[in-house]
Amino acid sequence: MEGPASSTQIELDSNMFHPPHASPQAYMMRRRGGDGCSCGANFLMKQTLARSPSHLLGTCAAIFYIFLWASAYVPSKIAATQSSPLWFLAARFLAAGTLLVLLAFVTRRKWPQTLRGWLVAAALGVCANALYLGLTYTALRHLSSGVGAIVASTNPLVLALLAPSLLGEPLTLPKLVGSLLGFAGVLAIVIVRMGTNTALPLDVLTAIGGVLANVASTLIFKRFALREDLLVVTAIQMVAAGLAVIPVAFVFEPTGPPQLHSGVSHELLASFIYLVLVLSVGASLLWFWLLTHGEASRVSAFYYLTPAFGLALSALFLHEAVGLRDLFGLGAIAAGIALVQRS
Repeated sequence: MEGPASSTQIELDSNMFHPPHASPQAYMMRRRGGDGCSCGANFLMKQTLARSPSHLLGTCAAIFYIFLWASAYVPSKIAATQSSPLWFLAARFLAAGTLLVLLAFVTRRKWPQTLRGWLVAAALGVCANALYLGLTYTALRHLSSGVGAIVASTNPLVLALLAPSLLGEPLTLPKLVGSLLGFAGVLAIVIVRMGTNTALPLDVLTAIGGVLANVASTLIFKRFALREDLLVVTAIQMVAAGLAVIPVAFVFEPTGPPQLHSGVSHELLASFIYLVLVLSVGASLLWFWLLTHGEASRVSAFYYLTPAFGLALSALFLHEAVGLRDLFGLGAIAAGIALVQRS
């Protein structure tokens, strides 16, 4: 999820990967030869080959990026249960957006020159941030953090199934087997927890709705082929998402943030700072570094680690129970994602 709110996307060999906290401002398309900005991926690779980091550094950076994305579910769970989730999201998006706008001005980045560029970037923010995280935070009021991370990790599986009809991409046997295996793992984990309040069907469906919103942002990006500065697009997305959430928060949380009256806990404050600075800003900057140094493909290669990190962090920090059946389901999900990503 969030990963917060950070947002990125890759397509390698027609397999799409769309991180947390994330939105598709960095969509690398082999058939287009582009990297989501003004330079093609091949050109970028050639220009940066001499200064590319070592294999170990690139691998560590990619795994750390996946870890950051998965880590968003612990503070997001805290935010969903200790605050008004929609108001929290609005504040998070606007705070991160403000920081990124300032950074874009300081570094003299180029802003979109057309209304179309602004509107597409804003639409990506609404789908990949406001809708995705809005639905996810709503689900996390009851849904366990670990299950939330697992549901969100099905993004590439959903994309693999939708790609044939919506993107004209073939559904190969490994993709089909991987998708079925991954969804079977999710179903196994959900069934085990269905007797508790940690995986109620409505909450799981709400989280799946967030995944579908994230997938929609992928389709929007590919349809309109936005080629703008990644930092600028991320800043626009965050601000647009924050503004989009505010009227919804007025409708569904009319009393406003209760913390204005009862105070903010240390856990909630730490969660807000972490999600804004580490996920929305820090993870985005790390993603840009991976793109610049030609290491983005490594993120896709290690994507299968996302549900494992999410479940482990939830058990460690939120003391969520993890049983043997969860581990079997987790193994099926990881294997399914690996098949889809590498087929």
